[in-house]
Amino acid sequence: MKSIMIKAGMFVSGIAMACAMSVGSAGAQERDITIAVSIPAATHGWTGGVVYHAEQAEKEIEAAFPNIDVVLSTASSATAQVSALEDLSATRDLNALVILPFTSEELTGPVEQVKSKGTFIAVVDRGLTDPSIQDLYVAGDNIAVGANTARWLSDKLGGEGEIVVLRGIPTVIDDERIKGFSDVIAETNIKILDIQYANWNQDEAFTLMQDYLAKYPKIDAVWANDDDMLLGVIEAVDQAGREDIKYALGGNGMKQVIEMVKEGNERTPISTPYPPSMIKSAIYMTAGQFAGQAPMRGSFLLDAPLITPENADQFYFPDSPF
Repeated sequence: MKSIMIKAGMFVSGIAMACAMSVGSAGAQERDITIAVSIPAATHGWTGGVVYHAEQAEKEIEAAFPNIDVVLSTASSATAQVSALEDLSATRDLNALVILPFTSEELTGPVEQVKSKGTFIAVVDRGLTDPSIQDLYVAGDNIAVGANTARWLSDKLGGEGEIVVLRGIPTVIDDERIKGFSDVIAETNIKILDIQYANWNQDEAFTLMQDYLAKYPKIDAVWANDDDMLLGVIEAVDQAGREDIKYALGGNGMKQVIEMVKEGNERTPISTPYPPSMIKSAIYMTAGQFAGQAPMRGSFLLDAPLITPENADQFYFPDSPF
């Protein structure tokens, strides 16, 4: 599928406009349309934002298109999401499924089963292990999230030093972030001392960072590839009183972290955007597939520029849940 690099703001506003223009045709539809939306529950800040924006999309689309029924389902684990997906598929005639998989591998087979019934498949964020299943893919540029962070860090460390890395949940997007970061670091004299999963969870990141601090007497920088984990890292470093750690970096653009960037925090002076509102964009695009008879197919990647004190206001939304 063709990959299109576009800015998040233009992406969301463009899809909203497309759906708004097709409101007049909603009454002309001859049959009801059911769009299932399957997403992780609010297990951490970013997914809390996903739930919020999915709920907003559900209300807005159902108000604009009386013939479209958006069925929202949340799950607290991959197993629960598989079970909920099987129930949805068995009890409803699904025209479309918008899914943010809890994990890539465990959800690929179940989504393929839904696809076999002729259902339009839109995948968000955490891609499936078989991308041929999806008709639409909406995500941030995870390679760029990792690579842009690594280039900045390498520049600040002068291309040498010792760092530790925290991974998220075993998914395609985590793999991509780590690849983007590691490929850049491999071109420097920076050594990655350790790299382990903390499952995008603040508490688990706190515990893992405590282990890193006990194991390594000198650490120049930390990269947690998610801002929820970053908060756990910072707490552990502060409690240990470790002054050797020059930088603690995350990603996703959590408003609490953006506030640090805006204030010129020396240890966390940058972030990268990865807006949870991408779920809303995907739901709108899927609705446009039916309400506007628009062939919404392809892969859409949001840019991942560095967020710095100079541009932080553009990425700061104080009323957002994330």
